[in-house]
Amino acid sequence: MVLESRIVDNVKQRLREIPQCVVRKRHGTAYITRGDADLYGSLRGRHFEIEVKRPGKQPTPLQFARLEEWRASGAIAGWATNVAGALAVLECAE
Repeated sequence: MVLESRIVDNVKQRLREIPQCVVRKRHGTAYITRGDADLYGSLRGRHFEIEVKRPGKQPTPLQFARLEEWRASGAIAGWATNVAGALAVLECAE
């Protein structure tokens, strides 16, 4: 079974290789908004949010709602279970 944290690390590593891309891991604390995505950043000046899940899993309804809030504001937002999925989320910024 692949751990979600391993997928997050792989996605971060790959995104950091993209020119003009900054990515950060959002750590769950009492001070964050519940349901916010695992990864956030900027690709060529455009904000993105990516929720990472293990294969076979999906975001919760609250996580889907948070992603939609970001999308409605003009950000790139989506979810992925692997590096290829995360890159597909960001393709709309190309």
